[in-house]
Amino acid sequence: MILILGGTTEGRKAVQVVESAGKPYYYSTVGSEQTIDAVHAIRLTGGMEEEEMEQFCREKEISLLVDAAHPFAIRLHRTLAKVSSRLQIPVVRLERQYPARDKRLVWCTDYAAAIDRMRADGICNLLALTGVKTIAKLRPYWEQTPCWFRILDREESLSLAESEGFPRERLVFFHEGEDEKGLLERLHPDAILTKESGESGYFREKVEAAEAFGIPVYVIQRPLLPDSFTFVQGVEGLRKAIERLAPGFFPLRSGFTTGACATAAAKAALVALLSRTEQTVSCITLPSGEKITLPVAATEWADNTAMCTVIKDSGDDPDVTNGCSVIARIELQAGQSPAPVILFRGGEGVGTVTLPGLGLEIGGPAINATPRRLMTGELTAVLEENGLSGKIKEVVVTISVPGGKELAARTFNPKLGIVGGISIIGTSGIVRPFSNDAFIASIRKEAEVAKAIGCSRLIINSGAKSERFLKAYLAERFSEELPPQMFVHYGNFIGETLKIAAELQFDEVIMGIMIGKAVKLAEGALDTHSKKVVMNKAFLKGLAGEAGCQPESVQKIDSLTLARELWELFSEAEQQRFFPLLLQKCWEHCAPLLPDGKLSVLLISESGEIAFQS
Repeated sequence: MILILGGTTEGRKAVQVVESAGKPYYYSTVGSEQTIDAVHAIRLTGGMEEEEMEQFCREKEISLLVDAAHPFAIRLHRTLAKVSSRLQIPVVRLERQYPARDKRLVWCTDYAAAIDRMRADGICNLLALTGVKTIAKLRPYWEQTPCWFRILDREESLSLAESEGFPRERLVFFHEGEDEKGLLERLHPDAILTKESGESGYFREKVEAAEAFGIPVYVIQRPLLPDSFTFVQGVEGLRKAIERLAPGFFPLRSGFTTGACATAAAKAALVALLSRTEQTVSCITLPSGEKITLPVAATEWADNTAMCTVIKDSGDDPDVTNGCSVIARIELQAGQSPAPVILFRGGEGVGTVTLPGLGLEIGGPAINATPRRLMTGELTAVLEENGLSGKIKEVVVTISVPGGKELAARTFNPKLGIVGGISIIGTSGIVRPFSNDAFIASIRKEAEVAKAIGCSRLIINSGAKSERFLKAYLAERFSEELPPQMFVHYGNFIGETLKIAAELQFDEVIMGIMIGKAVKLAEGALDTHSKKVVMNKAFLKGLAGEAGCQPESVQKIDSLTLARELWELFSEAEQQRFFPLLLQKCWEHCAPLLPDGKLSVLLISESGEIAFQS
């Protein structure tokens, strides 16, 4: 069982992650104000002292603690460290994202140091944005010097402020989305005092507002957290930590895209080239802004280059590239330049683009836009950190995937016009197990390629079997050649595929469908996955009755095990009425998704014949 200590924005993120497992867990907050959308959470309120938390963890068999509390919840952090040490329970700290410490701000180690510094600087009208619980800590200051305190607009906060004796007329209330600049313009403070609360604590907004008015900012540094904690940033890092520290909590493991692996390998290779030290891990920033760390399997040097290898881990997704080596080779060309040019090369196992529609240069390496952007950002940052900005003319990045040419034969790459290897892809950096998003993204890419090479017609089918039947049938009926890019697999995502076809403005869509999916689509299921919908015998009996089938035939539907048995159930005359009606229902659900194009639906028999069409 997992226990989350929340009450913050990070607490909500932690809930978002663990809810997807569909298993119960505990979620604890000090107060009861925070509302969360959760189905599986067992909610706890009220702080737990050391002995109470230890007893709770023993009784509830807690195997993992997730610290998603406020960074200044010092007492809680200490309690977690002691309890986890005694019970040998790992702690994952879901940390906030913090901007680099600005030297123009006044950084203070604690409140006593801040009081001394503000007095020395002659600050007389302070606006404290540190929260109601810090009124007591700042008492020596506000008892002698005028001070404003902003607190939450809650009765509990107001009562606490009044119990500390702070003047009510010097209180201002926080409202979600309020303008920081408006508050400063109204109060005209000499300075503001805030905590290093990170991005989710509106730290940047407070600083920017103060800078706009030329007001100095005093900052209480965030406290150090125990080294024994496992630190992660964001939802992906938390999920990976839970997968590792609480195996089995999620039914399936997530993984990393080839793009994320290539980015990690490229950054590690540049660091290795500049430092001449072996790299074992590489921390990169995902498109979401979250930082994640990938292991580096090998580091090599040759002349003035360095190479690093990251092993692709797709988690439990059935990805053909799982376990392959993604190797990045970095070479620098010295020279004066305002910004280095990042040149991408495809090494062994990385494909070459031969068709338009992918947004990549024909003849260039199949390294997609997002991985290129990620690598460019990471490499540029490393050069800046090492004082090499303006001194490097070119950075040549060569990505290799040994065995990639053989792997590519098991992907959609040949149809996309990518030859000689795999693509370096990934829009999020994360592979989600059996990812619906990834499949839909591949449908879009295939359709975009078809459009780019001039196809006005798209032929969609569920998979290789139905595509083979369709090709044979359509080749006899169309005089022009049907390029392989015209054929797109929809899998189970019929609705999403038709929406993509409409967005790309195809004039015509021909859809081939076999009986197993047709019986689901006829009832309106535009996603025909067996986890979403099953054959509805009552619906089929109603349809058979509507088609005028004999009562005996209608009743036989109850005995069906598989939809394909429908081919044998009806007489020839009944088939001529039932199947066209079934197909008409399919068309009626699909046609509205393609309002400006022609849609034909072809029902494919088990023997591969086009039995009926709308």
